[in-house]
Amino acid sequence: MSAKPDMVHASISLKPALDAIGKSMDQRFDRLLPVPQDSRAQLFNAMRHAVIGGGKRMRPLLVVAACDLFHVDRERALRVALAIECVHCYSLIHDDLPCMDDDDMRRGKPTVHKAYDEATAVLAGDSLHALAFEILADPATHEDPFARAELVTELAVSSGPSGMAGGQMMDLVAEHELYDLGGVTRLQQLKTGALIGFCLEAGAIMGRIPVASRTPLRGYARDLGLAFQIADDLLDVEGSSTKTGKAVGKDAAAGKATFVSLLGVERARTQAVMLIDQAIAHLHSFGPEADLLRAIARFAIERDR
Repeated sequence: MSAKPDMVHASISLKPALDAIGKSMDQRFDRLLPVPQDSRAQLFNAMRHAVIGGGKRMRPLLVVAACDLFHVDRERALRVALAIECVHCYSLIHDDLPCMDDDDMRRGKPTVHKAYDEATAVLAGDSLHALAFEILADPATHEDPFARAELVTELAVSSGPSGMAGGQMMDLVAEHELYDLGGVTRLQQLKTGALIGFCLEAGAIMGRIPVASRTPLRGYARDLGLAFQIADDLLDVEGSSTKTGKAVGKDAAAGKATFVSLLGVERARTQAVMLIDQAIAHLHSFGPEADLLRAIARFAIERDR
C-alpha cells in the first residue's frame, strides 16, 4: 500500500515499540506456560506454538498506549495486554480450523491444527480464552475489584456473540450471502473492531476514567478498526504470503464481499486514509502522551503484513 511521507516516518519510529512489545509478550508467555511433565504437555506446547513468536502484537501495543494516556503502571498494563493477546490468539487458532477458514499457515509457521491435530487445537484455543479472564480477574492486574470486573465484562462482550464471535459467524455466512457495504462494515466492526475497541476501553478502565469521558477513545478505536480491516483486505489482494505469513487471495476465491471488492482498490485505500485521519483527530485533546496511538494509526494502513 502506498504511504504518505509522514506515514513512512511513523512506521520507522514505531518499530522499537513493536519490537519491545513483541519481546515482552514472548517473555511473559514463556513464564506463564511452562510445559508440565505429564499428559497435558502437548496442550501446553500447542498453546506456546500459537502465542510465542511472530504476529504484529498490535492489540497489546494498543493496550499499553491507551494505558500510557492515564499513567497506568506499565506492569499492570502489560497484564491486560497479555490477556487481549490470549483472546486474539485463541481466535486465530479456531479461525484456522478446517471447519472455519481451513488455513495451513499462520504467522509464517504451520497453524496449530497442522502442527499438532484438530482436537489439540480446539483445546489450545479454549485454554487461551480461559487464561485471558484468569489474568484479568487476578488482583495483580488492578487493586480495585470493580475495575477488574469491568475489564472482564468488556472483554466478554467484545469477544462473544455481540463482538468477535458474532462477526466470525457473519464472515462464515458471507460465503453464501452477499453483503452490501453496510453489511461488510457491520461484520468487520464486530469481528475486528470489537477487540480493538476493548484495547482502548481497557486503558480508560485501568485509569478509572468515567464512561462519559471515553468518547474520544471509542471514536479512535472505531475508525482505526475499520481502517485496519481495509488494509487487511488490500493485503489479501495485493500482498505476499511471504510477508503476511498467511495465505492471500482467499476472500476473492471464496466469493466474499470485502471493502476492496465493493469499493475497488483505490477507493478502499482512500477510505482507509480518511478513517485514519479521523481516528487521529479524535485524539486532539491529548498531547504528546497520545503520540504512540497516533503512530499506531498511521502504521495500520501502511504495513505490509
